[in-house]
Amino acid sequence: MKTRLRKLENSIVFILKLLMHVLLFWSFYGLYAIKNWQLLNISRTSGVVIAAYLISAYMFANIYGRYDIGKRKSKPIMHSLILTMMFTDIIAMLMLSMMNTNDRKNETFKLEQPPLLLLIFLIQFVIIFVFSYGGNKLYFTLFDPEDCIIVTSSQRSLNEVIKGIKKYKLQYKVTKVADYRDVNLKEYISQRDTVFIYDVPIKDRTAIVEYCYQNMKNVFFNPDMHDVIETSSKHVILDDVSMFGNISKGLTLEQKFIKRVSDIVISVIALIVTSPVLLIAALAIKIEDGGSIIFKQNRATRGGKIFSVYKLRTMKEDVENYSVVENDERVTKVGKILRKYRIDEIPQFINVLKGDMSVVGPRPEMLANIFNYTSVLPEFEYRLRVKAGITGYAQIAGKYNTSPKDKLILDLMYIEEYSLWLDIKLLFQTALVILKKDSTEAFKKEEEFVFEEYVPTEEKSTVE
Repeated sequence: MKTRLRKLENSIVFILKLLMHVLLFWSFYGLYAIKNWQLLNISRTSGVVIAAYLISAYMFANIYGRYDIGKRKSKPIMHSLILTMMFTDIIAMLMLSMMNTNDRKNETFKLEQPPLLLLIFLIQFVIIFVFSYGGNKLYFTLFDPEDCIIVTSSQRSLNEVIKGIKKYKLQYKVTKVADYRDVNLKEYISQRDTVFIYDVPIKDRTAIVEYCYQNMKNVFFNPDMHDVIETSSKHVILDDVSMFGNISKGLTLEQKFIKRVSDIVISVIALIVTSPVLLIAALAIKIEDGGSIIFKQNRATRGGKIFSVYKLRTMKEDVENYSVVENDERVTKVGKILRKYRIDEIPQFINVLKGDMSVVGPRPEMLANIFNYTSVLPEFEYRLRVKAGITGYAQIAGKYNTSPKDKLILDLMYIEEYSLWLDIKLLFQTALVILKKDSTEAFKKEEEFVFEEYVPTEEKSTVE
């Protein structure tokens, strides 16, 4: 029965998605139509408002993520949809307000029923909550987890990849772990739905991926430098020969100018808007221990240039300086709150105004970390090809304790795929960081990257 249902997976998800979006649209459009009769007729107002709603919904869905039940957890889906609908409703309401500015309706511009928008937010929140949690509940009731195999090279690599997969127990059931050199690997793969490949040499990984493609197996693998370059390349045809071309030239003069102007404008606005928060935080820091408010530390930015980064102090004074670990006693009570909501990073907008940083870019790492990471991962210095940033791909998608290699891959993907639109997307996605409970997860106290060993449910690991 469930095997038959799997063939209808896309149809079931589509029906749920369609029903949810119809309810979300009508909760906005229908309620505003009560006092705006023109919305129920074919008119310029209805056309403009509907177009604004649909375009905004599509754009913000691309930024925050779609209704992908069965692929993501319910809470991230709900966060994505809430932010998408919030911005969509505001834009559609502004367009309605503009269309209502005329001789018959409003002689001057005024917002159209702001209290009604709050009611719409509440109704949409309930709809999103029901479809996010209820949708995933229905999905995992109908469909069993995918039968998975992990192909890797060592116990350490297994420990690194399993920490992520274990968080998706309803999606993936690991029933086999194998060394990529195992002579029976193809047999193991043929018996399963999904293959995770982690820390396997590119040549061997390519062969495994091709076998999975040939046999229609789902396959996931961790990217390497080679993959970042390939992903950012463009398909070109020389006469009748297909090739991928990667042109490494950095940001153009126009891109640098636009990015710098954007940095200045955003930083000025951010400092003005957050000034009350900064004042309250400064008072709280001073009241707790009477120490300094601002913390300065040398960091590296574009070209390896050293600068002093500004942050609100979150640790006790005169303590040893190293990356924060789990249950770190150096962090003050006020500091825990500031770090949780990233309030301590607001003074970095001053660094942006000075030209040391950009609003969007790789995280400015401690000099000691750069030295340590580069000694074992020379490619880590590629992050210094652009200015350090307050927010960025690695800061949003990763965590404070994300491994150096994963940080590097995320940062290089940003550098190689840079565009103004990408910066805009990352700025909007920064709101998700506040909602992610584990975004500031610290390093383990015993060692930076220690994970519990994993033993498959059916067979013991063949990994060395």
